[in-house]
Amino acid sequence: MKNQKNKNKLIFLGDLESINIELVIKSFDYLKYKVRYILICNKYDFLKTTHYKKSNLLINEILDPINFYNYKINQINIFNIENISRKKYVNLLNQIKISNSLANITKFDLITMPINKSIFKKEIKFIGMTEYLGKLNKKDTFMLMHGDQFSIIPMTTHINLKNISRYINTKIIDSFLKKVFLNIDKTIYKLNFRNIKFICYNPHCSEEGTMGNEDIKIGNVIKKYNKIKGPYPGDSIFKKIKKNTLFISTYHDQALIPFKILNKKSVNITLGLNYRRLSPAHGTARDIKNKLLADNSSYLKCLLF
Repeated sequence: MKNQKNKNKLIFLGDLESINIELVIKSFDYLKYKVRYILICNKYDFLKTTHYKKSNLLINEILDPINFYNYKINQINIFNIENISRKKYVNLLNQIKISNSLANITKFDLITMPINKSIFKKEIKFIGMTEYLGKLNKKDTFMLMHGDQFSIIPMTTHINLKNISRYINTKIIDSFLKKVFLNIDKTIYKLNFRNIKFICYNPHCSEEGTMGNEDIKIGNVIKKYNKIKGPYPGDSIFKKIKKNTLFISTYHDQALIPFKILNKKSVNITLGLNYRRLSPAHGTARDIKNKLLADNSSYLKCLLF
């Protein structure tokens, strides 16, 4: 393979009560000559799963995940992380921390597979993987959902809707945009958006301030940025979409709903880290676990991005 180091990937396997292993096994033959990757998980938990037991694939335990020395192209390569607790969330946190350390050392892409956030939230303050990796690395991180039709960045992500208006503040918006542009211009992401549009907070962009002054504040800030247009009403902005457009929304579902409906292939990218972190644009899908119904298109896009 040419530029072999750039084709090395690390995969935090995530929650095994999910479609994650099905995606790995279903995609194995297609990927094995295209990219080299190591699964980071507990090997013994992996061996017990239904999908692995039904497959004919062999496991190769990687001893050096930095240099890939004993990598075997026809086997599933696993870097085994011993469980340190009876509590699932503790073991997964440990795997995330080790995955993050390896990605920082190697600068290999880290693909994080879906987790059930509720098992973390019941024990610790945990908003989501984007935010947790930011905290772990002491960095400001941003969620970029990259699709085949268009991409989106929500200014606020996993917070209660009633708290969003607190973030519609000129200093916060300006700081957010500066940091976003610092990251999307970095060469490691290979992003080149031709159009960037900001979505209003209120219906009809507040109807000239009669519904509130939030969209006036947004408009005043984005005037400083030549690359951004808007703000535009959220109920019509997705009618006509030019390819390679980035939409910046004020809150999560404002842009995530049309994004997931209109994009066939998509991937979740975390901006702000020293390496590329990608994740499939779906959850654990426990309801279809072991039913052979999982769509692996987002997983494949992560590995081949």
